[in-house]
Amino acid sequence: MGGKAVAMYSPAYSQYTFSPDHPFQPKRLDLTMELINEMNLLLLEDLTDPVPALREELLLTHHVDFIDVVRRLSQPEEEMIYDRSGMGAGEAISPQKFGLGSEDTPVFPRMYEAARMVVGGTLKAAQLIVTGIVSHAVNFAGGLHHAQHAKAAGFCVFNDAAVAISYLRKNYPDMKIAYVDIDAHHGDGVQQLFYSDPQVLTISIHETGRYLFPGTGKIKELGEGMGYGYSVNVPLEAFTEDDSWMTSFDRVVIPCIQQFRPDLIVFQAGCDAHYLDPLTHLSCTTQIYSHASRVMHKLAHQVAGGKLLVLGGGGYDIWRVVPRAWTLVWAEIAGRSYEEQVAENWIEKFQGDSPYPLPRLMSDKIDDLPKIPRRQVIEEKNEIIVEQLLSEICWLKRKRKTTDIIMNIGY
Repeated sequence: MGGKAVAMYSPAYSQYTFSPDHPFQPKRLDLTMELINEMNLLLLEDLTDPVPALREELLLTHHVDFIDVVRRLSQPEEEMIYDRSGMGAGEAISPQKFGLGSEDTPVFPRMYEAARMVVGGTLKAAQLIVTGIVSHAVNFAGGLHHAQHAKAAGFCVFNDAAVAISYLRKNYPDMKIAYVDIDAHHGDGVQQLFYSDPQVLTISIHETGRYLFPGTGKIKELGEGMGYGYSVNVPLEAFTEDDSWMTSFDRVVIPCIQQFRPDLIVFQAGCDAHYLDPLTHLSCTTQIYSHASRVMHKLAHQVAGGKLLVLGGGGYDIWRVVPRAWTLVWAEIAGRSYEEQVAENWIEKFQGDSPYPLPRLMSDKIDDLPKIPRRQVIEEKNEIIVEQLLSEICWLKRKRKTTDIIMNIGY
């Protein structure tokens, strides 16, 4: 597989900071880019600077009142007038009405500028792809998939993936887009915004919402109107491990993408399904990130002319998991071979700051994995979920067994 890949990155991404003790820490981006560089996987020509999204670009997805509130809340504190009842008269603002000011998504200085930069990075990446300048583009700062039309949610102010998809739908009306989300949290914002659009296929493989925010993503959430059947959800049991995760991913994602045949694929590579992640309950290793990225890369070349936009997302063990997982994603997308040993220079540089011993291998040691007592039951439940889901997708005409389809792409 060929195709030039670029990575969107700027020190300005560090401005997207809620607080020093918030789970969502932009330092994970710096740690990731440093590791990619120290592993000799990054060339100077691979890096591209993002530019802030324009207000009219945000309006492709978000309500004007919501955008203006985010902008006004970014002003200095002394200029703000708060009101519990809502916007009301004058300059009064109720942050909570728009999903802001909560423990999950607090207001922070220069929030509007920081969020625009994240969206702008994803937009520029999409533009580079559709204009043929590159085949693949990666924006690890993006993937903020919980933000809704007029409301922030789950650490996400603006929904960069949805803005980029809306931009493509407006400027390329015949384009079909597939959005594949492997974050442990359901990609609810993107699903909701395109729930009735048959030109946008959304696939989310995530931990069941019985125990985890946002509580959505059931297999019966299939879309509405003309978009019925084009929202696909794979809710996995808590403590799902690698083999069951990858089997579920392959059996759903591969045939859906092959049948839908999108013109461009958006891949949200949230890395919070790892067993060390502090906010979720899945029990996977870094292996799933190599696997999923390899599959998406091959599918992009097979059905979408190589057009692949890769975003970040969740990932809250910023020392032991995120840098390794996203380095593996970049290596697969950029077609670079890597050493199994984590770069010693990277370990020496950051070990003093890390509260944990930093891993020395890109893959996880089997002996370090937690023992899952209900493994067989979990795997069987996941198999049932996949079978039920595939039977629900009316447009997916499986002329061959799913295993045969998987074999055709090399798995």
